[in-house]
Amino acid sequence: MTSTIVTTGGSHAATIRPSQGKGWVVAGIGAGVAGIATIVGSSLANAVYDEKLAGNAAGIIDKLATQTVPILVMHTAAMLSAVLLLVFAAGLRRRLVSVTPEGSLLPQVAASGLMLVSVALLMGSALTTEFVFGVQDPDLLVPETAVFFGHWIGTVPWLWVGAGVAALALGIAGRKFKAVAPWLAWVSLVLGGLTVVLGISPVQYMAGMTGPLWLTIAAIALLKQD
Repeated sequence: MTSTIVTTGGSHAATIRPSQGKGWVVAGIGAGVAGIATIVGSSLANAVYDEKLAGNAAGIIDKLATQTVPILVMHTAAMLSAVLLLVFAAGLRRRLVSVTPEGSLLPQVAASGLMLVSVALLMGSALTTEFVFGVQDPDLLVPETAVFFGHWIGTVPWLWVGAGVAALALGIAGRKFKAVAPWLAWVSLVLGGLTVVLGISPVQYMAGMTGPLWLTIAAIALLKQD
């Protein structure tokens, strides 16, 4: 519900909107923390990167069978982050729409970047059920498929380049339209630029190191600022 205030001269009217909740920012904090947990879980499920097992598909399956806990941590955290990112993306878009000129692309670019990360996390966890139980009974698996799975969870959940795009959009909005505190605008520009550069490069999965960090910092800062 909105109300309208008219000045004494009757020539100006301002729309007063009720205060907006902070749930979307809390969702962003959760998405960031879950994103960090995703990277940690993925890093611990490292059987395919064990140099002692290079070329040994059967040995990789055996080691993956001992890493089901970090695989499940990766899966659960990735799915939680993917869902929470949708809420944060919608809230961030709404906030930027309210502080940027009408027709600005920044709100939609920021939201789209975060939705891109959500899709990457969804796909990064898509094969978990098929293999987390399969490696417990290797007779049911072609060994090379488990090796592929190990590489899949070691790269796809790390594709956070979209967060870099969102960070740049927030940073630009902060610098040009004072959408956020100056320090957060600069942090967003620096981490966003680094995340995008990493994401574009052949080591694009390294964006998973900086993307969740920016998201967590930005969401906490927005919670305090609001």
